[in-house]
Amino acid sequence: QVQLVESGGGLVQPGGSLRLSCAASGSWFSIYVMGWYRQVPGKQRELVATITGATFTNYADSVKGRFTVSRDSAKNTVYLQMNSLKPEDTAVYYCNVVGRTRPTMPVTQDWGQGTQVTVSS
Repeated sequence: QVQLVESGGGLVQPGGSLRLSCAASGSWFSIYVMGWYRQVPGKQRELVATITGATFTNYADSVKGRFTVSRDSAKNTVYLQMNSLKPEDTAVYYCNVVGRTRPTMPVTQDWGQGTQVTVSS
């Protein structure tokens, strides 16, 4: 049984910083992609940032230059460093992992429970 446990959300003033963490517990054969998505009420969930392998990253245009995604493969943990936060970054942030638990099992996509990030003065 795999589980994604997120932490690090909260309330921050505009221009401030937060760091989100997501640990993928359980037995993994291989994790291919780790990343973050976000969602506000009434809108679709959108990609924020992903990291494939150790270093290949992808960012939404709205967060480029402000957010940094990184990964500790030994700990199966992904991080999202968010700087220069804006009110429009307010959302529930979801961790996402693409991988497989056994070499013979299909690749699956798992989601965390979500963590609220609120940017407000």
